[in-house]
Amino acid sequence: MFRRRPKDGDEPEVRDDALEAQSDVDEIDEPDEPTADAGATTPVPRTHGPWDAADDVDDRPRVDLGALHVPGVPGMELRMEIDKTTNVVSAASVSVDGSTLQLQAYAAPRTEGIWDEIRGEIQQSVVAQGGAADDLPGPFGRELLARLPARTPEGRTGHRPARFLGVDGPRWFLRGVITGRAAVEPAAAQVLEQVFGGVVVVRGQDARPPRDLLALKLPGQASAAPVAPEPEQSLDPLTRGPEITETR
Repeated sequence: MFRRRPKDGDEPEVRDDALEAQSDVDEIDEPDEPTADAGATTPVPRTHGPWDAADDVDDRPRVDLGALHVPGVPGMELRMEIDKTTNVVSAASVSVDGSTLQLQAYAAPRTEGIWDEIRGEIQQSVVAQGGAADDLPGPFGRELLARLPARTPEGRTGHRPARFLGVDGPRWFLRGVITGRAAVEPAAAQVLEQVFGGVVVVRGQDARPPRDLLALKLPGQASAAPVAPEPEQSLDPLTRGPEITETR
């Protein structure tokens, strides 16, 4: 059953300058074309998730959200975040036992990954706003453990933990943001890490500028509406818009 949720005004505002629209400076990523180059190498098969739609993926049940196919886990709450100005689905969030994993997928160049660059930009943005972010190894490679500025119920300035995960795939980039107990407690993080690792990204063959948000859709919707570049739109991972919720 779906229900609309109001915007959560208590979320800390953390600008994510790393993924704000940059289509005016980045080169359009054209679809791959067949080549007769005898020296071309065969792509190395992925040994763990997140997965690409072309991979040999396990057959566990997944929710089709367009660009993302998200595995279901018992007791999870799935929220689709909708941009109130464009009415476009901008992110998917999975909540389990009080912790949340936000998921967004973006186009990326076919020749190189973008997570190293984005990670540095996010770190600088967090520090500039009075927080802290450590670049650490994690189960999916390098990640950021951040302490985000937040206001306590008593009106004091405090900090809120968040983990920024990132994985570079073939012409796509998947970002996850974990908040709640799972951001700092390994035992609480296991379920959300399993969800992140089980995600399948459906990039498609259309040409997109790097860092362009891949289109999502509501569960059960026939197709995802294309997402047009929004040069002035902030892709802040912790500022939520209106939401539609499904409990599994």
